[in-house]
Amino acid sequence: MVKKSASGSKKVTKISKPSALIDTRVIYCGDNLEQLKKLPDGCVDLIYIDPPFNSNRNYEVFWGETKEKRSFKDRHASTQAYIEFMRPRCVELHRVLKKTGSFYYHCDWHASHYVKIMLDQIFSENSFQTEIIWRRTNAKGLAFRSFPNDHDTIFYYTKTKEYTFNRQYLPHNEDYIKAFYKYVEPETGRCYRLADLTNPNKNRPNLTYEFLGVKRVWRWTKERMQEAYERGIIIQTKPDTVPALKRYLDEQKGNPVDSIWADIPPIQAQAAERLGYPTQKPLALLDRIIKASSNENDIVLDAFCGCGTALVAAENLGRQWIGIDVSPTACRVMAKRLRDVCHIKEDEKLWRVGRGFVVRDLPWSEKQLRKIPPFEFENWAVIALGGIPNKAQVGDMGIDGRIYPVSATPKKKAGELDFMDVWYPIQVKQKDKVGRPDIDSFEAVMMREDRTKGFFVSFDYSGDAMNEIQAFFKRTGKSIIPFTVKDILEEQIAYKLA
Repeated sequence: MVKKSASGSKKVTKISKPSALIDTRVIYCGDNLEQLKKLPDGCVDLIYIDPPFNSNRNYEVFWGETKEKRSFKDRHASTQAYIEFMRPRCVELHRVLKKTGSFYYHCDWHASHYVKIMLDQIFSENSFQTEIIWRRTNAKGLAFRSFPNDHDTIFYYTKTKEYTFNRQYLPHNEDYIKAFYKYVEPETGRCYRLADLTNPNKNRPNLTYEFLGVKRVWRWTKERMQEAYERGIIIQTKPDTVPALKRYLDEQKGNPVDSIWADIPPIQAQAAERLGYPTQKPLALLDRIIKASSNENDIVLDAFCGCGTALVAAENLGRQWIGIDVSPTACRVMAKRLRDVCHIKEDEKLWRVGRGFVVRDLPWSEKQLRKIPPFEFENWAVIALGGIPNKAQVGDMGIDGRIYPVSATPKKKAGELDFMDVWYPIQVKQKDKVGRPDIDSFEAVMMREDRTKGFFVSFDYSGDAMNEIQAFFKRTGKSIIPFTVKDILEEQIAYKLA
């Protein structure tokens, strides 16, 4: 629902659960193929996916606010393997899409042609609407012997011929405005241009008459012309000249958005929304897709939701949403983003009444946490403490994350928090039992950084490690707070952080 405030601006009002068939405002952690199989047929209005590209290269991934950095190789050995991975998932996505629904597949040039063939087979060629070209960057490094690949492709399909589509518009450019809207009303300051009121069809006797001393075949009846003239939107610039219609600039929708999207820039290094993920898409891109192909309270699904841009856009626009991602770190990052950006709470009770959101199927058991990769474990631990994981794992100087106390946080501003001097280091070890050498190393970090407090996370600690923590405090007055995974899982964080 959209309501107008006293100032006249539109405000999106949150709406409770729209479907008795499925839960919304849920992030599922796990394989999307398994999760999609649990959803009923025809339950989703809009699907957007941005799956990992078959790019044959390595990425350095930075999870911005959380700033986790790691390298990962392609998930697929070949284009054929990539298509074989995506095909059953796209079959399930087609199944859960409503008959009136729309589907967007975001990819780049590496496998886009193979993806198009696969989607034609699943959705049918007749359901293909358009190929959207998004210019994601400007040409860089022209030393290679080819044209630079500076765009992504978004394939747009619908389930049937009956689907939601809301035309989107771009503002007129300044040159166009100067050339055509060159008149200004002195009393209102509104810009306008003059539009022709004559009828191209000359064989219209009923519309042939004299108006303001000029006889023509007009577009409108004489009564409508007179009414418009009295309202001041028809003018005659000079006696005996043909009257014209005022078309005001502020009443025009603009230029319709076409299939070439060059107006949405990629996320720059200093952008406030930047999380550092190399394939993170700008919020404006998802805003456009969701506005065009859904209405308020419709259900939006992103089955490869990564850092959660589609979920944030859907929440901001008053849509319901479902997110799925295989990475526990990604799920925690997008949950934090929803809390910080959309100001909604991750709360089971609030979610049940349609106000909060929940994350499902995270590896919460000690057994599961022992099995996840070290970088995932580090991020899980740091984020659970409310900290920010370190920018890099290589050369991290013994710091896996930092906690910035609320009392030390200045007014929010764009950019990193590195300028703040009040912070506490976090060290994480995915070990059965941390020993004294691990504590000794962390003590060196605290002395080097001159920190009064630090936090350590592991599965357990030896007696020597605990004794050294006590001795360190007596010698220096600096505190090391040891957490076990059990402390975190049993929500014992608050009393230890106090």
